[in-house]
Amino acid sequence: MVASPRLACSPSRRSISSSAISHQVGGEEENKGSMSQQLQVLNALDVAKTQWYHFTAIVIAGMGFFTDAYDLFCISLVTKLLGRIYYHVDGSPTPGSLPPQVSAAVNGVAFVGTLSGQLFFGWLGDKMGRKRVYGMTLMLMVICSIASGLSFGHDSKGVVATLCFFRFWLGFGIGGDYPLSATIMSEYANKKTRGAFIAAVFAMQGVGILAGGMVAIVISSAFKNRFQAPPYAIDPVGSTVPQADYVWRIILMFGSLPAALTYYWRMKMPETARYTALVAQNAKLAASDMSKVLQVEIEEEQSKVEQIANAPSNAFGLFSREFLRRHGLHLLGTATTWFLLDIAFYSQNLFQKDIFSAIGWIPKAATMNALEEVFRIARAQSIIALCGTVPGYWFTVGLIDIIGRFTIQILGFAMMTIFMLGLAIPYHHWTTSGHQIGFVVMYAFTFFFANFGPNSTTFIVPAEIFPARLRSTCHGISAASGKLGAIIGSFGFLYLAQNQNPAKADHGYPAGIGVRNSLFLLAGCNLLGLLFTFLVPESKGRSLEEIRTRSHRSAGAPNPKPNSLVIVLLGLPPPPHLIPIARRYASEPFCGDMAAANAISMASSLGAPRRMPFCLLLPR
Repeated sequence: MVASPRLACSPSRRSISSSAISHQVGGEEENKGSMSQQLQVLNALDVAKTQWYHFTAIVIAGMGFFTDAYDLFCISLVTKLLGRIYYHVDGSPTPGSLPPQVSAAVNGVAFVGTLSGQLFFGWLGDKMGRKRVYGMTLMLMVICSIASGLSFGHDSKGVVATLCFFRFWLGFGIGGDYPLSATIMSEYANKKTRGAFIAAVFAMQGVGILAGGMVAIVISSAFKNRFQAPPYAIDPVGSTVPQADYVWRIILMFGSLPAALTYYWRMKMPETARYTALVAQNAKLAASDMSKVLQVEIEEEQSKVEQIANAPSNAFGLFSREFLRRHGLHLLGTATTWFLLDIAFYSQNLFQKDIFSAIGWIPKAATMNALEEVFRIARAQSIIALCGTVPGYWFTVGLIDIIGRFTIQILGFAMMTIFMLGLAIPYHHWTTSGHQIGFVVMYAFTFFFANFGPNSTTFIVPAEIFPARLRSTCHGISAASGKLGAIIGSFGFLYLAQNQNPAKADHGYPAGIGVRNSLFLLAGCNLLGLLFTFLVPESKGRSLEEIRTRSHRSAGAPNPKPNSLVIVLLGLPPPPHLIPIARRYASEPFCGDMAAANAISMASSLGAPRRMPFCLLLPR
């Protein structure tokens, strides 16, 4: 029997020896013992049946995410209108448009604010408590959403400057909602359906994107029908009626409504029991709060809380040597996968104008008046959201607790890579007449698998795999890394994707590497995201404390001895391309005693394979 390697081969099924089985049994007994030390209040949450308070928490947290998505994405619906109103040039054959630097500022300042808010409020959520900070972020979002629509100034520069100021602070509040919503939902949920609950909160992002388009359609239609105007080509000045200035303001301010409506309920939510017990060390309050929520009697167990808090395993700080030993690779995995995903996800803005023009959804700007252009853009983006964006989120909700986070993320990155290459390699074919529909289908599938894939899982996993006292902070770091990728995807690739011929580049932009080469780069980002996914552990079906315990065992035994191993017979030898996956299962902490028992049972039920099986040596 091979002792030192983690991946070993054996000539027959007799390789599962009695000693290996005894190690397995001992592991199960140890696992049961650790579960007996679980606080009653946390165990009650883990095993609770899905009930009304779960759905209440989803709605309360989800409305915040609805507002987040609405506010971040609705600005793209009105930037053309802002250009017509504030940057009109007399005698120009085309309507006014925002200069590249101004467009980057208007669209990107909220991302910068979001990145800052994710880091700050993520840290603050671990210091002051989830609930208390949650209210701060919501009020900031409501106030700044309204203020964005009230932007003022004596000239165009003044209006844009105040708009950017308020949108930075709007993004700052939105940034706080990322780590807090995910952490609160993960700490409230039971372990059986935790993934679906967090995914349902995140799925409100898709609803918010769709709602932004629908609100813009309704507002622009109402004003367009009330205030008739000729196309720009006929009357450049009259094509933008004075009342158009109200349209973009109303659209931006509408985002404050759902957040304001849920503020009262957000403040009525009790603090999560995991923060109250494990971080604030108030067992009595944790038991009291959850007794009311779950409608069961729960013992407070203050002595056990103090014992847990004083344990050496709870003494390390963020970025300490011990933290890096236990969770360094996990944080690297969650941060890099989110970063790489958002580069591809947010760069979709590069291609929307080409797609919309190719299929006739948006005519040339000079053939429309200002309000007609808002209507056309909003309608096109709503169709894309309805057909490609929203379904992907809800596929994740339905399947994440069945097939797991790891599988969904690997599948998503793999399919995004394939479809990006499918767009890039025959790019000139897709851009010729008669083939645009194929391009649209490939494009839609790319972002379906982003949402039924890493766009959802990168939000979920960081809220599950880190200890309670660092959970919000680590989620904020991961999310901020993603938002950095969003900035690169939205603006770095906007310059890169410009035509290689300077004469054919968009007005005000230098020559770039072209859309085709940009697609190759994005496919490379997706492939890297797939590889970094192997640093992220699976968390399906386990309590938050069990996930951490398994991480501790793995980190504590980097070079396991023969008597600390269990042998898992999986049946047939893996194909060469699956060996990296086998190695992942050999080293990750989530594949412990129960995974071994399940694998042995599965292999036995399939019968004794006559071909050479392969074995995994797992640290117990």
